[in-house]
Amino acid sequence: MHIGVPAETRPYETRVAATPETVKKYVSQGHKVTVQSGAGTGASYLDDAYSAAGAEIADAPTAFGAEIVLKVQTPTDSELPLLKRGAVLIGMLEPFNTENSSKLAAAGITAFSLEAAPRTTRAQSLDVLSSQANIAGYKAVLLAADLYPRFMPMLMTAAGTVKAARVLILGAGVAGLQAIATAKRLGAVIEASDVRPAVKEQIESLGAKFLDVPYETAEEREAAEGVGGYARPMPPSWLTRQSALVHERAKQADVIISTALIPGRPAPTLLSVETVQAMKPGSVLIDLAAGRGAEYEGNRGGNCPLTEADKVVVKHGVTIAGYTNLASMVASDASALYARNLLDFMKLIVTKEGALNIDLADDIVAATLLARDGEVTRKA
Repeated sequence: MHIGVPAETRPYETRVAATPETVKKYVSQGHKVTVQSGAGTGASYLDDAYSAAGAEIADAPTAFGAEIVLKVQTPTDSELPLLKRGAVLIGMLEPFNTENSSKLAAAGITAFSLEAAPRTTRAQSLDVLSSQANIAGYKAVLLAADLYPRFMPMLMTAAGTVKAARVLILGAGVAGLQAIATAKRLGAVIEASDVRPAVKEQIESLGAKFLDVPYETAEEREAAEGVGGYARPMPPSWLTRQSALVHERAKQADVIISTALIPGRPAPTLLSVETVQAMKPGSVLIDLAAGRGAEYEGNRGGNCPLTEADKVVVKHGVTIAGYTNLASMVASDASALYARNLLDFMKLIVTKEGALNIDLADDIVAATLLARDGEVTRKA
């Protein structure tokens, strides 16, 4: 089959959906691969490397005109007409964005959104959310260390002793756990909070203290168990108690990294304006939910209402970073992992003989199919 790899054009996006490594594998399987010129430049993969792997280097219309198009982010309105009706599009296509899903369906595209893959053992190798969140958690700590005006580890010097930074991680999914591990390597003292009791052991195994908010009702405990590996909205009673605990710990923290997201819903508010006002001057907040939280004073925040998407601001003496695409800041490795995710997914819809075979009896294929034959097949 003909596989196309266009360049990403959305702001702050430097990743690419195929690397020379995966292109070589596609070519060895008998596929023709077309990579748009410059598609990998932002991730340090140059055209010569793609050519050496067996790809054809061409313009955007040729890459978008392939039978199977591999993307990182969903096509823009100007890119969508470049796709042929009946083409297969695979990428992170925002499955909860009903307007975007309708556009893809109207274009006659067979679209697979890999964010919708089930959280099962079999789907781990193509779990794009995990591969990219892992990178985001790592980069968040490095950004925090850069913005924090003190050392992260404890240092004993002739001029005196410097205390270790206190880091508070809110949300212990893939990003949060990687943030814990990275902050630990830098010598910080770490506390972490999450609604799911199952992650306590993981948090503590990485060297952090788990902030435990006991469950007082069966409703609270049931919500905390989550669904399919994802957190669920918690009852107001539990959120009130958690908010009080987070407020107290935030006042002591030097760095806070918030990672709480719920698929298909606005990000929960974990750090109120009052909490930020109570934080120490010079402390740092890295909000991984930037741009996806509730609206506050005309701005869409994140886990904190004061966060501004893709900006670093100082509010009440606290530096708040709202980068929305941390994975793109580690573009080379992020692209390599994402490209392998796509390579593994392709095995589910393309036979060894190179023919397209969309088997809806396969739970992963069925879960990720977003649009087909002019219809939206997955409801948000």
